[in-house]
Parts: sequence; C-alpha cells; structure tokens
Amino acid sequence: MSNSLKKAKNKNKKMPSSLFKISQLAREVGVLSSTINFYTNEGLLKAASRSQGGYRLYEPRYAVKRIKEIQKLQQDRRLRIDEIKKVLK
Repeated sequence: MSNSLKKAKNKNKKMPSSLFKISQLAREVGVLSSTINFYTNEGLLKAASRSQGGYRLYEPRYAVKRIKEIQKLQQDRRLRIDEIKKVLK
C-alpha cells in the first residue's frame, strides 16, 4: 500500500464522536476528571475503549447514568466505595 493511501486511511480513523474523553464526561456530569479516574480505577465505571493516544473513552449514556448512580448511593445512602461496588455488581 502506498504512503498516500495509508495516510488517507488513517485520516478516516478519527475518534468516534459518540464517545467522550474523561474531560468531556467530567464537564457533562459536573465532577472532576480525577473523580472519573478514581471510579474507573476502583472498577465502578468502565471505559468503552481507548483512543490512539491511550486516553480512556466512555460511552456517554452509560457513563453519565453510572456516575449519577454512584453519587446517589454516596449521598443518599451514605455508602462507602466498597459497599457501592457490592450494590452495583
């Protein structure tokens, strides 16, 4: 395959607009990016995939709903992270 064909093919591999980076998701939900990283690292939130640059990408509907569930359990029921894990599994 020629270099020009490879370049053209790679240009079509843009990040899907239907997925959010952490910063986009944080803005949408009104939390810090570090909160999303924490939830992901704790296994409470799953990234849909990774970008070519290695950034986590999230499906917005799932992620927004999940973060709101986590917040509700923390605020309304005063559950700790380990308890939330059990509830959400």
